[in-house]
Amino acid sequence: MRNIKLTIEYDGKCYNGWQKQPDKLNIQGEIEKAIYNITKEKVELIGSGRTDAGVHALGQVANFKTNSNIPIEKIPLAINSQLKSSIIIKSAEEVDERFHSRYNAKHKTYRYIINNSKTGTALYRNLQYCFPIKLDVEKMKEASKFFEGEHDFKAFKSSGTSAKNSVRTIYKAVVKEEGENIIIELTGNGFLYNMVRIISGTLLDVGLGKINPSEIPDIINSKDRQRAGKTLPAHGLYLVEVLYD
Repeated sequence: MRNIKLTIEYDGKCYNGWQKQPDKLNIQGEIEKAIYNITKEKVELIGSGRTDAGVHALGQVANFKTNSNIPIEKIPLAINSQLKSSIIIKSAEEVDERFHSRYNAKHKTYRYIINNSKTGTALYRNLQYCFPIKLDVEKMKEASKFFEGEHDFKAFKSSGTSAKNSVRTIYKAVVKEEGENIIIELTGNGFLYNMVRIISGTLLDVGLGKINPSEIPDIINSKDRQRAGKTLPAHGLYLVEVLYD
């Protein structure tokens, strides 16, 4: 039995998230069907974590067990031949039988893209959140640093989360400008339900002058969801990378 690790890129626009659900188009289910088509095995594809409906991935990681003897270098092409063009297997590698995409993940990086032009974008409208009011990026950069470190992020999670413990560590929080886009990148040991989208919404409020950067520690310590910003739309969010030891 082989354990195969996949690195996956997808455009989440048309999908109801990563997780397999009956009668709803999802990433996990589509890849499992593609694997069945080439191996004739019903496999369980284990993802590093769920992404919500509309969320994209540049480097989602998943693994599955198989008895297939397809050469490892041919697996991405074989699976891709059975997938819609909105999902691509970027690479495959054979890993230890004990490797588990979710339980062994150590660091995850998410990116949120805000298009801050006056007109928005036609081509990238499903890949960026268009916000036409000019934001103060320097204040957003200043505020982002307060999210770094270990904190109880209860104020930055949606009510639908199943996690009992809301303490997480953010190793790096970065805000940068690329042309008309404002990029928010967070690297941490794990994220609560909608946590990145709520932090991004809070930083947007900082950019608007509604929240002062110095207020961020108080908002974190309050553990009060009402004090943080709104949950920004899913289509601006990307799972960039998952790292393992």
